[in-house]
Amino acid sequence: MIVSVSFGSREVGLDDILAALAGSTDGFDHGAVARRIPRTWMAVIAGAGLAVSGAVMQGVTRNPLADPGILGVTTGASLAVVIGLAWFGLASATSYILVAILGAGATATFVYIVGSLGRDGATPLKLALAGAATAAALSSFVTAVVLPRQDIAEGAVSWQIGGVGGATAASITTVGPFLAVGFAICLLMAKGLNTLALGDELAAGLGERVGRTRAVAAFGAVVLAGAVTAVTGPIAFVGLVVPHVCRLVAGPDHRWLLPLSALGGGILLTAADVLGRVVARPEEIDVAIITAIIGAPVFIAIVRRHKVRAL
Repeated sequence: MIVSVSFGSREVGLDDILAALAGSTDGFDHGAVARRIPRTWMAVIAGAGLAVSGAVMQGVTRNPLADPGILGVTTGASLAVVIGLAWFGLASATSYILVAILGAGATATFVYIVGSLGRDGATPLKLALAGAATAAALSSFVTAVVLPRQDIAEGAVSWQIGGVGGATAASITTVGPFLAVGFAICLLMAKGLNTLALGDELAAGLGERVGRTRAVAAFGAVVLAGAVTAVTGPIAFVGLVVPHVCRLVAGPDHRWLLPLSALGGGILLTAADVLGRVVARPEEIDVAIITAIIGAPVFIAIVRRHKVRAL
């Protein structure tokens, strides 16, 4: 937290940070601290939400490649927000979040249905391909919706890149309850996800209501991904990279994996935001670009390691 608040287009000393926390708004440095604190908190909670969402999606689908970005969920949320803004005049942050969750849920359902067609059902490779194709199509729709509307084009394009630079205390308090609900649902489903990992038949034999567990856990993951996307724009690979790293530490038990993923996601996105501010001074690189640079090689490594088989 201190590192994130300290570094940016210019460094801020500890004395200035403490003064700003005490309520002082005098001076440029104090103002910079006041802007960076919400940004840092947004990076923490957004990273946690995306990481937990990715871990749950991997557990629900038993797919090591599952991630809100790769499966097209964040793109679906983006399209829903853009349509709501351009066609229905949505203006409140809460309405953005609600339509983003609806868009994310519809996209997740569509991708799972398409990936389940044919022999062998929803294999990791088929889900990844269905998600990539869906994301590409939805991205084109986003462009088609935005381009004719010059009044929203600049803001929408900037938001589509994905970042936490526009975070405010108001946006954090608005998205916070949605993330709390998503986290609670996912954590409550942790034991059920452990059972699903044994396979549907064995899980059902142990008394697990497989369909219900999968649906509720997926809903929690969609709430997290949709809510985060509404306030930050689409940010990819956090939900892919963090759960795989955390499994090396916590193992496959979701009761430990999900909390550790939340911690790791917050750390990764905060570190990526700091890096983006430091390497391009006095400008900055949006956090989604940094996570893509980090995540793309990891994605390739996971594909090679697992040979796209199920978890």
